[in-house]
Amino acid sequence: MNHSTEHPLHETLLHDALHAHVRESGGAAGAGLAGLADEALRVARRRQRLARAGVGLVAAALVTTAWVAAADSAPPRAHVVQPATGDGTGKATPISLLPVTSSVEHACPEGSGGYTEPATATQPASCVHADRARGMTDVRVASAKAEKSTADGTWQVEVTLGPADRTRFAALTGSLAEAPLPRNEFAIIIDGELWGTPYVASAITGGRFEIVGAHVGDLTGATAHDLALRLDPGR
Repeated sequence: MNHSTEHPLHETLLHDALHAHVRESGGAAGAGLAGLADEALRVARRRQRLARAGVGLVAAALVTTAWVAAADSAPPRAHVVQPATGDGTGKATPISLLPVTSSVEHACPEGSGGYTEPATATQPASCVHADRARGMTDVRVASAKAEKSTADGTWQVEVTLGPADRTRFAALTGSLAEAPLPRNEFAIIIDGELWGTPYVASAITGGRFEIVGAHVGDLTGATAHDLALRLDPGR
């Protein structure tokens, strides 16, 4: 018997021939033959449906097996853990840019309101105080990206301010440019921590500056990318 998915032509022709014979001859015997023909056709059609379903199941199984094989044969991918962004709500972490008012060589006493610049192998810790009233507080930057410095190969985060903050930043840095050290510096504060105190030689009108850490070379590739994502989760 043909088990293909085509119509069961043999059973259909037999069924039609028997019914034609019944119509011509009549009688109980003819009716019985017609009943047998109907049952044979039902069986053939059931077999056809099962065959089609079987083909579908085999095809689905083949597709699934092929997909799993492709996945298994793919080269292993490194497990990448993305650092947390912003404040956990998908919003960018704000940054404050504050004029430095003083810097003394010791860690800040608790409750002094200053920001401690940690010690290095060549210099002691410093306590930096800044003026929040004159500074720019809780600024959300337009963009931030981690990159290596072309000058010395150290990691940094390049920050770009939006148009309104760019104007304010130009005015702030312009007012610091003529002051003596350390009052020609501005403190970069993120989440209450000091991330640098760059000095200003003239007004910064492009709205762009770099974060290198409290000291040049503090940032690694991982910490630079982490900081960039915190400041600019939309990247």
